[in-house]
Amino acid sequence: MNLTEKISYIKGLAEGLNLDESKPEVKVINAIVELLDDMAYSVNDMEELYDDLSAQVDEIDQDLADVESDVYDDECDCCDCDDEEDEENPFYEVTCGACGQKINVSEDVLLEGEIECPNCGELLEFDFSDLFDEDGCCDDSCTCGCCDSDEDVE
Repeated sequence: MNLTEKISYIKGLAEGLNLDESKPEVKVINAIVELLDDMAYSVNDMEELYDDLSAQVDEIDQDLADVESDVYDDECDCCDCDDEEDEENPFYEVTCGACGQKINVSEDVLLEGEIECPNCGELLEFDFSDLFDEDGCCDDSCTCGCCDSDEDVE
């Protein structure tokens, strides 16, 4: 039994009692029953609108999932290669010593040597001096490109 059917049942019970409608308490009961009837129809209308809206949201959600799949698809469909974008410009997680905020920074920013914490404004400095030789150049396994230009000049 749904809400409107229950209200109709209560309305039938009240009418079946053959109460004297001139009494104030009967007027109150009839007014309450009519109010419940109106509320039941309003709730029924809202349930129908909710169902329609829910179906529309489900369609939008599916459309959005399709768009995200097309735009942000990380898999390469053309071959069995790994996605090389992440390898070309890796990101590192750095934690601010002052506020504890975790920040993702690119390798280029790390090599610059410093960055300002976006949360508290503290200057974060990165020291890579122990990675370089005495002459300021990288070791043999370096891929930064600075060593290639030194070797080609003769």
